[in-house]
Amino acid sequence: MSGALRVLGACPLDCPDTCSWVVGVENGQAVSLRGNPDQPYTRGALCVKVNRYLEHTRAADRILHPLRRVGPKGSGRFERITWDEALDEIAVRLRAIVDEHGGEAIWPYVGTGTLGYLQGCEGVAGRRFWNVLGAGKHWLNICSGAGNSGLRRTNGTAAGMDPEDFALSKLILLWGTNTLTSGHHLWKFIQEARANGAHVVAIDPIRTRTADQADEWLAIRPGTDAALALGLLNVVLAENAQDEEYLAAHTEGWAGFREEILSHPVGRVAEITGIPAEAVHRLGMRLAHTRPAGLRATHGLQRHAGGGTALRTISAIPAVTGDWRHPGGGMAFSTSDHVHLDIDTREDLLPGPVRTRVMTKLASQLDESVKCLFVYAANPVGSSPDSNAIRRGLMRDDLFTVVMEHFPTDTADYADIVLPATMQTEHHDLHAGYGHLYLMWNEQAVQPPGECLSTTETFRRLAAHMGLTEPSLYDSDLELAEQLLSSGHPSLEGVTLDRLRKEGWVRMNYPKPFTPFADGFPTRSGRLRFPPKGQAYVPPHTAVADGSPYRLRLVTPAAHTFLNTTFGNNPELRRRAKDPVVLVNRADAEARGLTDGQRVRVHNDGGAFVADVEVSDRVSPGVVASTKGRWPKLSPGGANPNAVVAERDADMGRGAGFHDNWVEISPA
Repeated sequence: MSGALRVLGACPLDCPDTCSWVVGVENGQAVSLRGNPDQPYTRGALCVKVNRYLEHTRAADRILHPLRRVGPKGSGRFERITWDEALDEIAVRLRAIVDEHGGEAIWPYVGTGTLGYLQGCEGVAGRRFWNVLGAGKHWLNICSGAGNSGLRRTNGTAAGMDPEDFALSKLILLWGTNTLTSGHHLWKFIQEARANGAHVVAIDPIRTRTADQADEWLAIRPGTDAALALGLLNVVLAENAQDEEYLAAHTEGWAGFREEILSHPVGRVAEITGIPAEAVHRLGMRLAHTRPAGLRATHGLQRHAGGGTALRTISAIPAVTGDWRHPGGGMAFSTSDHVHLDIDTREDLLPGPVRTRVMTKLASQLDESVKCLFVYAANPVGSSPDSNAIRRGLMRDDLFTVVMEHFPTDTADYADIVLPATMQTEHHDLHAGYGHLYLMWNEQAVQPPGECLSTTETFRRLAAHMGLTEPSLYDSDLELAEQLLSSGHPSLEGVTLDRLRKEGWVRMNYPKPFTPFADGFPTRSGRLRFPPKGQAYVPPHTAVADGSPYRLRLVTPAAHTFLNTTFGNNPELRRRAKDPVVLVNRADAEARGLTDGQRVRVHNDGGAFVADVEVSDRVSPGVVASTKGRWPKLSPGGANPNAVVAERDADMGRGAGFHDNWVEISPA
């Protein structure tokens, strides 16, 4: 980067690491991108996906101009128009919808394509504009709704450990998380712990890259994690290793939860989870006698019928063992609740109460009541459940669909108007990782190509075309950033926009090491609330019924080369990913006459996708796995695994059920 201008920024993508990066700029062009070596979590490294980000910004299929549909919906046939033409048409259509049907007929559908507080979902970009129109609200539940809800019921917050403190742990449980694929910067802290004697256990239905590197892998049946937590605590109680002092001082409901633990002996838990009884007992003994123990759980763990309960029960473990007392002890799911920015979406601008529609219920809620679907930072045809039903909804003639995008995704193919959006090197944004305790500023490094506009600028211009006079709709990006930083919370003391723009990142004002619940919890009583008796384990949504043709449980983990559907069109990453595969245990393959490399159809009543069989001991009998993230139209058969993912809610937070589906496999 010698001689180049160094511009500090941050990765915008849906990953806990939210890396700090440095863009090298020469003659107005971004010529290099690297992880910021000065940032303590990033430490100079990006992932295999983001290393190609600059190439991605210059891709041949980048959308650079506003487009209007000229072919049938879904055909992907468009003509170029001007911004004035696009905004005028959108303004006229929105005004007519509001006048005839009311603002609730508009569904602003924002996703996790960027986690920015200005341009993305964390700050609910555009919400002030939608509030002025009285548009419906959007429940962004696709990632962590169930887990957040479960943790807040127990701890009063979904926040927990500082992930950097895993370096101090002596026992690390990586529970339903593939760290080396989805947040690899944590691994260096795990390695520090291992160098000091820590034992690392991966609990996962799949033997992932991370499980390969762990000291031990427990192949759990999908959706039975809460039962395992109870079984481990059963061993803790048998060893009389519970922390009675901590329980008495900082928890409530212990007597009933203790009975629940005692009703889940190791033998019963082994039958439920599929983990051998001796392995459950062995890990229970480690948990009983190793302090500090750190638990890491992420989103895959809670994508089933009992997802909220699973996180709720697992999060009770460090309260029973007293690990919250110790640096390096406790649990980390998301650090987002440690972030106290002032997100003012101006709810006072709403003319009255409005309906909330659920992100993962697009297939069923995109009904006749919705007259406009406005999609940004999202690709629901590729990412949401029941994709075939979503396609049918998007075909409605009376539905006006606007998509703000970088590339011609499957969702963009159904748009009436496509608006070209900036990418991260081309705009300002403010970020906070959900896997660390740093705020980061993304400085615009280069001018946008073509006619691309940022999300904030698009909504400013659309407000002007609609003749809206509310002053807050026209706040600049820097004004919005100043507002976000003005909450007055102690964690932000000394954190100013000027400082962020100069330094690129700032650690929020939390101690290091950080023991957030050593002296209590942010609940009304100040105590952790154990799950009530009889409510500590919710089994998976579906069971194999007698006579059912679907006998295999499908899980759809993250791919190593794609991030959700971002990069799904990148030629090099597609080449590395090769054709889609479905992992099948040898016993299941032999029972169906399937052979390694055979092209098959994975199907159920919702639909089907095509993949090649990989006969593997990485999954247990009865479990099959195929990664998410491929664009359907770039996949064999024109579908990805979401064609067979049912549109169902978890037990809490309207969480998604991506890992709660039964399928069968047949030759293609």
